Amino acid sequence: MVKRREDLTAPREARRIGMSYDADAFGQFSEGIARYLGTARFLVWQTAVIIVWISWNLAVPERIQFDPWDRGLVLLTLVLSLQASYAAPLILLAQNRQEARDRVQAATDRNVSERTQSDTEFLARELAGVRLMLSDVVTGEELREQLAELAAKVDELSRRLEER
Repeated sequence: MVKRREDLTAPREARRIGMSYDADAFGQFSEGIARYLGTARFLVWQTAVIIVWISWNLAVPERIQFDPWDRGLVLLTLVLSLQASYAAPLILLAQNRQEARDRVQAATDRNVSERTQSDTEFLARELAGVRLMLSDVVTGEELREQLAELAAKVDELSRRLEER
């Protein structure tokens, strides 16, 4: 018989076995492994181990071989399969964490870009306002001309007053 839940609007709580771990620490650990697995050093070491493994199991007497060639190097195949079965999920986990960081960085970049555009538009409007205000300001040459005209009129008025 299927047991019905009372409230179907809320998701069920995840069932845990009783184990807990720090997801961030595990993520950093997996990124470290994925970073190492993607290096030439790892490939060189893995190639060297495989060459030594195969050479040992071909060159030494059968009684001290741990993975005989005639059985098809079953243990080597098992070890490499085990390595691949752990490496793939760790690499995917590292990629997912990097994708999450990239998403956060893209959102931050988008916000900074929007603020920069807004600030640029504000400064352009302010600059246009300053230019408009400066267009009404009298220049030094205009002021000298007006002062010269004013001085000429004062002289004219002074001359007329003296004539009377």
